[in-house]
Amino acid sequence: LARMAVLAAQEGGGESVIQEVDDDDEDDDDDEDSEVKEENGVLVLNDANFDTFTADKDTVLLEFYAPWCGHCKQFAPEYEKIAKTLKENDPPIPVAKIDATAATSLASRFDVSGYPTIKILKKGQPVDYDGSRTEDAIVAKVKEVSDPNWTPPPEATLVLTQDNFDDVVNDADIILVEFYAPWCGHCKRLAPEYEKAAQELSKRSPPIPLAKVDATSETELAKKFDVTGYPTLKIFRKGKPYDYSGPREKYGIVDYMIEQAGPPSKQIQATKQVQEFLKDGDDVVIIGIFSGETDQAYQLYQEAANSLREDYKLHHTFSNEIAKLLKVHPGKLVVMQPEKFQSKHEPKMYVLDLKDSTDGSEIKEHVVKHALPLVGHRKPSNDAKRYTKRPLVVVYYTVDFSFDYRVATQYWRGKVLEVAKDFPEYVFAVSDEEDYSSEIKDLGLLESGEDVNVAILDEGGKKYAMEPEEFDSDALRQFVLAFKKGKLKPIVKSQPVPKNNKGPVKVVVGKTFDTIVMDPKNDVLIEFYAPWCGHCKKLEPVYTELGKKYKNEKNLVIAKMDATANDVTNDHYKVEGFPTIYFAPRDKKNNPIKFEGGDRDIEQLSKFIEEHTTKLSRTKEEL
Repeated sequence: LARMAVLAAQEGGGESVIQEVDDDDEDDDDDEDSEVKEENGVLVLNDANFDTFTADKDTVLLEFYAPWCGHCKQFAPEYEKIAKTLKENDPPIPVAKIDATAATSLASRFDVSGYPTIKILKKGQPVDYDGSRTEDAIVAKVKEVSDPNWTPPPEATLVLTQDNFDDVVNDADIILVEFYAPWCGHCKRLAPEYEKAAQELSKRSPPIPLAKVDATSETELAKKFDVTGYPTLKIFRKGKPYDYSGPREKYGIVDYMIEQAGPPSKQIQATKQVQEFLKDGDDVVIIGIFSGETDQAYQLYQEAANSLREDYKLHHTFSNEIAKLLKVHPGKLVVMQPEKFQSKHEPKMYVLDLKDSTDGSEIKEHVVKHALPLVGHRKPSNDAKRYTKRPLVVVYYTVDFSFDYRVATQYWRGKVLEVAKDFPEYVFAVSDEEDYSSEIKDLGLLESGEDVNVAILDEGGKKYAMEPEEFDSDALRQFVLAFKKGKLKPIVKSQPVPKNNKGPVKVVVGKTFDTIVMDPKNDVLIEFYAPWCGHCKKLEPVYTELGKKYKNEKNLVIAKMDATANDVTNDHYKVEGFPTIYFAPRDKKNNPIKFEGGDRDIEQLSKFIEEHTTKLSRTKEEL
């Protein structure tokens, strides 16, 4: 017998313990894993025995569970009854369970994302089960699938190619199209949800079709619709594309597409509704005034409204009373703010005259241009849609427009208005300090001791904080003027600059992002990671090896940055998950190329570098 002795000297004493480990013991463990056990009639499968057991089986019922899952525990007695019933079937049908927290490769292979997940394996191919978790329902479905004549139902998702794309899409009032890549992990995860949504929406009257395009083979279509990542989803209305920004699971897709299939603008009939929008509203009020549905201006408005519906609530009316209330004639588009955001420094409403020659882009421009008041209320719910323009001047304090606190809130907002009216080139907003405590902390203002704090958020992720002092209009004006004249220094969240940075992977911090990543002399591969991220930890040895491979390249830098502790001081490097990897070519620093789709191994990362590098001293054959 081959034996390995492990000597462990116990701390604080001279006594030692010899542990003997048999090589054969490890083999016994493997044999135990591959042996199929049974618990109360249910077979126990795992990563080691699954393929061997299922290889010659026509039909197998599978439950993926987690030991801690309450629903799984409740379901266990029912599942054991199902196993007993199907064992008595002719022929018997095996019923198995898999601990998805231990059999991680099986859980990944079958896209298990919740517990319990039930699947029927038919000749090695999984069939999703979405019915009720009862013995009668599950047994009936398994028997149906086990029938020798059973065939999987045809996909409800349409397959589009260059040959049929225009015919299908141009004729559809509305259709959702997914551009995917067969190798893309996100696409694989989306596929079953997308198909379930397609089945659900195909039953509606009228049906809402869902389709897919393999963008790796239909390259002309991908290019035509600016597909740069996977999956990309677009809504088409009579052939005209609109970005899809809805959910990516069955019920979310279904609800979102039903809403999108409805009219983009809702009709209002009573003056009371308009008065409520103005009195109690929290967002811009947009109303088209028309004489009737046949009005040419109404048709124009409806078409333009489709490109605005993602970001705005749109309304229209054919009511003379509403036209009188707003003091406008039919054929007008009115944009106005709720009363709480109105001020003496700006018009109460902005009116666009809709003529036959009015273009959809003019309607969109009118809405976007006047969507914000002179000083609005920036908050987490509207930040991403309303306050993306830079520079943005933000004044933080206790912002509360409810009855008891409105006077105090408006008092400070009034002081901001006095300054905002003189700087139309900047966007001004007030924000509640509790809503943005982490932002205030990053600005170094958390312990300022002031009731009111101010910051300017600029292009390229740059941030400027006003020195804590008693707030009034003059102090704010001086701060904004200093910014305008370029006299302020940006605040950059940064770890200390490493003293020794000569390793194979260069460490980037907030203060060195511009000097290392944006250096026009070098190509840079930059990984943004989080210390707690499992994928990042797995990548670390691979990335270090990559750094060693290219260490002698003069004009190529392999770098990494902890994106949780450092600011990325350029807006073109968006970090929405970890790890995120970009290649920054030395001649196109503001157009970095994101690594996505491939495996994060030496081969794929090297290929990515060599595809995009501007200059390598060695030939690709040598690499």
